[in-house]
Amino acid sequence: MKNLTKQQKLIMGISFAVIIIAAVILGFVLKQPKETEEVATEPEATEETVVDDGSHEGMAKSLLTGEWIDEALASSRPIAIMTENTKVNMPQYGLNSAGVIYECPVEGGITRLMAIYDDYKNLTQIGNVRSCRPYYAYIASEFDAIYVHFGQSVQGEEVLNTGIVDDLNGLGGEESVTFFRTDEHPKPHNAYTSAEGIAAGISYKGYDTAYDSSYTGHYQFAEDGAVNELASGEDCKYVSLYFFNNSPSFTYDEETHKYLRYQFGDKQIDKVDGEQVAVTNIILQNVDSSIYEGTQYLNIPLVGSGTGKYITNGKIIDITWKKDSDSGVTHYYDNDGNEIVLNQGQTWVSLIQNAYADQNVYSAEVPQ
Repeated sequence: MKNLTKQQKLIMGISFAVIIIAAVILGFVLKQPKETEEVATEPEATEETVVDDGSHEGMAKSLLTGEWIDEALASSRPIAIMTENTKVNMPQYGLNSAGVIYECPVEGGITRLMAIYDDYKNLTQIGNVRSCRPYYAYIASEFDAIYVHFGQSVQGEEVLNTGIVDDLNGLGGEESVTFFRTDEHPKPHNAYTSAEGIAAGISYKGYDTAYDSSYTGHYQFAEDGAVNELASGEDCKYVSLYFFNNSPSFTYDEETHKYLRYQFGDKQIDKVDGEQVAVTNIILQNVDSSIYEGTQYLNIPLVGSGTGKYITNGKIIDITWKKDSDSGVTHYYDNDGNEIVLNQGQTWVSLIQNAYADQNVYSAEVPQ
């Protein structure tokens, strides 16, 4: 350092001073609290996914199908409509909107249907509508349904007079507001009803539209996402019933897991949606039968017990059934004595006369 010139010493001094001043300034700055601007951040854009959180707000399970529907519909009494099932009245209107369909033999070797609906608000033509038979009135009462028919047999009238079921009758004062006729077919094959007509008839008769507080439903259904596979059952992809006039059958659709309905040698089509009638469950209930003395009409007692079949998901099992009283509900049991659990969806029930039950055909393969 002694050998440095005065000029070099001056430059070095200035440099040290600059360094010291810079260090002081930097230290001061670093000690100050940092000021940050609050910035609202947008959530990162992601692809929308629908998550099933199990919420069914405003909905409830249908007592007819076990499926979720509008809670107002689920709490409202269904309607049970007598529907003709002869070739002359084809096509039928509204069957694919029904939750449950009954097919029972009547006089002359023909069958008649009763379609039970909890959601029919958009139907402007339903039927056609035909007359009551006593066992149908009892069945309608099992669902706390309002029974819609056009006339009745003598025996049917006796049951209706007991008040066991509320009804809308085409031969009653409600005819003009509930029913209408078309020119599709001649009388008596051309009487129909509609959602609007049914509402008017219910208002005319003053019926309560809510389920009775004591009513808990007719069937047990599988839980959401569960399937009753009838693991102990035999394969059943084809069912043919003995009914002489319409020769009905069902074939199993592997894709939809439904049974497609055929009769009169062709697909059974609902005129409303143009689709073939298809159901998830088939119940065959074997029953005794006789003819009311001096008439052509069938007597089919429903109180008691018997055997039958339950068919779903491409399988079939033997079942038993039991009904304790005219006002009771029919229950169905497997061979272990457990009440059967239906898969969610439409159910077709056929009353099978014991005398002809062995003429039904069940096959693991669809005939070619």
